[in-house]
Amino acid sequence: MVKHLLARLLSFPEVAGIVLTLNIPEKIDIEENTRLSIVRNTRPKGFGENHNAAFAQSRTAFFCVLNPDIELPQNPFPALMQCLSAHPRAVAAPRIIDPQGKPEDSARRFPTPGSILRKILFADPGLSHVKANGGPQESDWLAGMFLLFPGEVFTALDGFDESYFLYYEDVDLCARAWFSGYPALWVPAACAVHEARRASRRKLRHFLWHAASMLRYFARWHLNGRLQRLQALRDAPKRDGNR
Repeated sequence: MVKHLLARLLSFPEVAGIVLTLNIPEKIDIEENTRLSIVRNTRPKGFGENHNAAFAQSRTAFFCVLNPDIELPQNPFPALMQCLSAHPRAVAAPRIIDPQGKPEDSARRFPTPGSILRKILFADPGLSHVKANGGPQESDWLAGMFLLFPGEVFTALDGFDESYFLYYEDVDLCARAWFSGYPALWVPAACAVHEARRASRRKLRHFLWHAASMLRYFARWHLNGRLQRLQALRDAPKRDGNR
């Protein structure tokens, strides 16, 4: 899976460098390439910590966060980079579909206790605010399986919050991006394939990580009213434009 993804990435002219992180000791047969750096962790690290470390090694104008289980039937970077050329102070992500072509919930509203309850009880996917046949569209948050940042934006945000070991670090980062004036843009013209594993529904350890991260997020963004202040900041330009 990783070898296939690396081969696809290296075939794209927009990809100037790749940092591959092996989070646990493992043998992997990969051909050497001047654009490829391999980091072998001596201990498992969290999602955010790994990507922050990769960014520290990055020397490119853009920084892409990419899961190893992503498939790229087509090159998504021209459309994403065109979006960021028009909106240089933003974070962008492609449309994500599953192997059968159905949309994944990769662009969503910020979670609330009510939305979490609806998701548990009614399997509400929360995708109603984006349209697959339009141009770049604002989304509250974009899933961390595939994100593209201008390097200056990732630096300004100070990367991922490493206190989230796994889950919700992408929600938190997008909330901080919006709070700092960097919109999160979903780009349906770019597409990638991902088969969601939903490990938190099957493995106790992942469920506990998910629950801990969710509680941390709600404590930081709901209990102190930060999410309400963020919404007010986002609504202000709309109100001003209607005067």
